[in-house]
Amino acid sequence: MTRYGMVMDVTRCNGCYNCFLACKDEHCGQAHPGYAAAQPMTGQSWIRVTEHERGQFPKVKVDYTAVPCLHCDAAACVAAAADGAVYRRDDGVVLIDPEKAAGQRDIVQSCPHRLIFWNEAAQVAQKCTLCAHLLDKGYKEPRCVEACPTGALLFGDLDDPQSEVARAFAEAEELRPEYGLGDKVRFVGLPAEFIAGCVVFGDSDACGAGATVTLVGDDGVAVGTTADAFGDFAFDGLPKNVSYTVTVTAPGYAPSTCQVTTRRSINLGDIVLGTLREGAV
Repeated sequence: MTRYGMVMDVTRCNGCYNCFLACKDEHCGQAHPGYAAAQPMTGQSWIRVTEHERGQFPKVKVDYTAVPCLHCDAAACVAAAADGAVYRRDDGVVLIDPEKAAGQRDIVQSCPHRLIFWNEAAQVAQKCTLCAHLLDKGYKEPRCVEACPTGALLFGDLDDPQSEVARAFAEAEELRPEYGLGDKVRFVGLPAEFIAGCVVFGDSDACGAGATVTLVGDDGVAVGTTADAFGDFAFDGLPKNVSYTVTVTAPGYAPSTCQVTTRRSINLGDIVLGTLREGAV
């Protein structure tokens, strides 16, 4: 039996909104009986693209995350609906029956991710269906996946160990694991904090290319990197609210050390290294 799942790779998404537009093209003004009423032209995003900006000028990173319904194993909407109005199919797709769910507005509030919408005109709750009406016709993927130009969205059978999506799913993260819902849409590269800066050799005002930068966390584990040709360096993927010691060294220069805490992503700015003689004065 096929068990569908999806992986969204944040590192590949460029925020083009093709997934959002493909979803609109497939569902707006078009009812799919037994699967979903027509999606309104405005007010609903069955795949929500969010922009996440990190850091401070000039060290800024922007990430985009595309989030459809997560088709959870322990979906709260299934439990909240009366008369089987929301159900999970054998292939893992969670659907809202457009007839049985009529008038059941509480279904919208049951989703902790806020990925269910209320169609005021049709008086029914609605959400992503993973284009189940197309899958049942033999299509291999939903429209959003088909339209993604960067391959940020992977879809397929999680029970096929040779499939790309199954391998990616094994390494991916749940959006909010603390909810314990068993999401069938997971993510790679979710935005985390970073520490960045620029090394400058003080005696020449030259870029600190090749300087060694070491990051040591509260646990004593050290990771290192090398400043690039412009003196820039960055440590990405760091957890929030952890204290770190940053040490910058280069042959012939006095080391520079500072302590920071990742309450947010941090730009340390220019780190000017003095010569050993200057550092000894």
